[in-house]
Amino acid sequence: MATVPLPADAQADPRVKAVFDDIRATRKTDFINNLWRALAFDPPLLERTWADVKALMATPTLIDPLTKEMVYLAVSIANACSYCVHSHTAAARAKGMSEAQHAELLAIVTLAARTNHLANGLQVPIDDAFDAARPS
Repeated sequence: MATVPLPADAQADPRVKAVFDDIRATRKTDFINNLWRALAFDPPLLERTWADVKALMATPTLIDPLTKEMVYLAVSIANACSYCVHSHTAAARAKGMSEAQHAELLAIVTLAARTNHLANGLQVPIDDAFDAARPS
């Protein structure tokens, strides 16, 4: 259960309605998902978050749309965000992610989590060759 009300469009503040309208236009759908409805409790937060999402996820950039969704899905898994895992799995599938790609992504996320925990637990020192802060 959400900790804030999820407003229907008729109840929406004019700023919220403007963001909802932009989401619909950008995504070419009438659907406004529950994350956006929850963020509507704070119109400035909703506006900022949508602006960032629109700029990175809904606008052509150097990374293709499927890869973006798969990265978002991997981070959502790592952050244990069930809502985001479901949302971005659906989005990645809609952008063409196959079951085999999904399985491989899960294998990579699992491997990365395991080796990250091992490196962290062992406090392995960073190799000079990998230290991004050092000049090459």
